[in-house]
Amino acid sequence: MTLRQGQLLAAAQRGDKAARETLLAENDKLIWSIVRRYAGRGVEMEDLFQLGCIGFLKALDSFDERFGTQFSTYAVPKIAGEMRRFLRDDGPVKVSRTLKEHAALVRAARERLRAALGQEPGLSAISDETGLSPEEIAAAELAAGAVSSLQGETSDGLTLESALGDEGIEGEIVESLALRQAVAELPERERTVIALRYFRGLTQEKTARIVGVSQVQISRIERRAVEHLRKKLE
Repeated sequence: MTLRQGQLLAAAQRGDKAARETLLAENDKLIWSIVRRYAGRGVEMEDLFQLGCIGFLKALDSFDERFGTQFSTYAVPKIAGEMRRFLRDDGPVKVSRTLKEHAALVRAARERLRAALGQEPGLSAISDETGLSPEEIAAAELAAGAVSSLQGETSDGLTLESALGDEGIEGEIVESLALRQAVAELPERERTVIALRYFRGLTQEKTARIVGVSQVQISRIERRAVEHLRKKLE
């Protein structure tokens, strides 16, 4: 980052409207390059560009040099994320009402159990509380969280996108349909570990406690699951 860019960024984060507009104008090519990834999905490109601008400004507000990355690198997933969320929520392919209702039920049950138990509840406890099977719980959480989880970090700093080893993968998984399908086809234990690690952001240690195996076993299951996903998405 040049001195000028650093000064503009600092001014923009202080609320300087002119600085924000200047940075936005100077990065319009970056935003358009991401817009083109999502073209032809039933949404006007200009509308996608406006969504990208929103993501860019959100990146401006949340960026911190201590992240140890260039601002443009940090901004890309924020820009793409706004477009993906719109395509997921308002696009032609939607999560079924049943899955949405199950996801809401699971969230509410987890909050109640967490408060009552003082710790993260296991799948069996959530199943007893909601009357849903562990399979239904995993399906609901994966359907509700798949899009944002590509770049969402676990508590130990990993993202599913980086684990799969493809920084451009979001361009191939609009609305995360391919990823969602690939996860759904994993063996049950691998699917559960992926859900806990990358869709709920838990550490391997916490995941191990919930699943009821050792952290070493979780590490092996996770590596195996990620390798299966990588092959499915090639």
